[in-house]
This record gives sequence, structure tokens and C-alpha cells, in this order.
Amino acid sequence: MSAERPVAFVGLGSMGLPMARNLVRHGFPVRGFDVRAEGRAAFAQSGGTPAATIAEMADGAGTLVLMVVNADQAEAVLFGEGALERLSADAAVVLMATCPPASVAALAKRVAATGRAFVDAPVSGGVVGAEAGTLTIMAAAPAAVIAQVRPLLAAMGDKVFHVGPEPGQGATMKAVNQLLCGVNLAAAAEALSLAAKVGIDGATALEIVSGSSASSWMLRDRGPRMLEEAPRVTSAVDIFVKDLGIVLEAGRSEKAALPLAALAHQLFLAASGRGAGAEDDSQVIGSYRALNGMQSFKHTT
Repeated sequence: MSAERPVAFVGLGSMGLPMARNLVRHGFPVRGFDVRAEGRAAFAQSGGTPAATIAEMADGAGTLVLMVVNADQAEAVLFGEGALERLSADAAVVLMATCPPASVAALAKRVAATGRAFVDAPVSGGVVGAEAGTLTIMAAAPAAVIAQVRPLLAAMGDKVFHVGPEPGQGATMKAVNQLLCGVNLAAAAEALSLAAKVGIDGATALEIVSGSSASSWMLRDRGPRMLEEAPRVTSAVDIFVKDLGIVLEAGRSEKAALPLAALAHQLFLAASGRGAGAEDDSQVIGSYRALNGMQSFKHTT
């Protein structure tokens, strides 16, 4: 990756836009593309160079960052839209979306066949981490390739881990992370819904467990939003529907039993099925409301 050559960035959404902005702030020349005109306009206002087409974005770029929804979109950009062939011959493709490990490995093989490098680098930290540049990045690629792209990764995250030399290992590590996040979030909702069921004030219950050995980051972060009627969306229910689906797929491929992940997945699916898929993921507590015949979950005043 040459500092003089532009960075091509696909996906200027709630995560991708602040990530691309941070690259610009750190002096990288970035061409950004998103199918939404408003995403491109917002990037332009941040000092980036919006591209009207994927071809324009990728032409001669030294690095291509993919912050897309899934592996299918990554494949479409690289091969369907021809982005890969327009990159410089020694470019690096950095896939930062959450994707199934097997899909990542397959994409990496196709990219490597063209002589270009591939970095499997999913992230954790949500919109808040993307905005602050404090994402955790789980990167998998040969050490020399990681060294090549590390400055770029460090502009987006303050914790960059080299988890292994093989693409797919980063995706697997992200699956491990999402397994714990999803199960922890579902367990927090279950505990707080029990407190509500027996008439304990929600805010009191949350304060007690948040300060005890039962506490966790997910409880402290999502717990207060479980007490709100319409909390700000920092990560949607449907993201965990997708991510826990990836966790279970990774488990099946390795013949690893993941019963807690499967149960948590069902609870997020139930919340999405009731129409809450776009709501904050803390609203998985609605699954417990339905199971327990509760109309709402508010602390008393």
C-alpha cells in the first residue's frame, strides 16, 4: 500500500461513514462510494472524495476497504462490479464486514489468484467506536500484509489484533465475540425481565446488578436502554439475527455445539418477527415480555 495512492472505501453507512472520515482525518486520500447519494454527500462534507461509481472509486487505488452488509455484497463489488480488476496490481483488499468464515476464505482465494493481498479484518465497537476511532479490529493475513495495512487499520481502531495468517480466522474471532455479546445481552434481558415480573423497580434492579459480580459491559451499556420506551438505536436487533446466524454457521462447519448461541438467536429472531428488527438490540427484552405476558418494562416512578 502506497501512501500516495488513494484508498477506495465502499459502504458509507452508520459504521462505514465515520470509519472513512477517520481515514481522511489521518491524512489518507480516500475515495468513498455508497449506493445512497446521502452517504456520498455526507462523506464529501467531511473532506473525502465521493465517487459516483464503483469503477471511479477503485481505479488505481492501492487499498480497497469493504464495509458492506455481507459477503454477497463484497463479492458483488469485487467481481460483479469489477472493482478488483481496477485496483493497482499490488493492491490490498480489506474486508471489514461481519461475514461467515468460509465465505471470507473463498473470497480471499479468488483475490489472491489475481496477485493482490487480502485482509480479513472484522471490527467490534459499534457506531460509538467507529465515530471515536476506537474500534477493535481482528485482522487475519500474513504478517507482512498486516504490516502493510496496519497504519490504515490504526486510523480506524485503537486495538488492532493480528489473530492469524489465514483469512477466515478474523471472521471466526468476530463470531466468538458476537457469540458472547449476543448471549450476554439475552441473559441481561432475561434477568431484568424477571425483576420486572415480580414488581421490582427496573432502575433499582439495574443499579444492583450493574454494581455486583453479575455485571458486564453489555449489561451496563444496554441495560439502561431496556428501561426506555424508544431508545436510540446503536445496533439493531436484526444485526444480531445476522451475526448469531453466522456464529451458528461457524459452529456447524466445525461440528461445535453452541446451544446458548442457538437460544439467543431464537430470542432475537422472535423480537424481529414481532416487527422490532430495526429497533435497538436492547429490545430483545421484548421477547421476554411476550413470553411472560408483560405489556411493558418501565421502572416505576
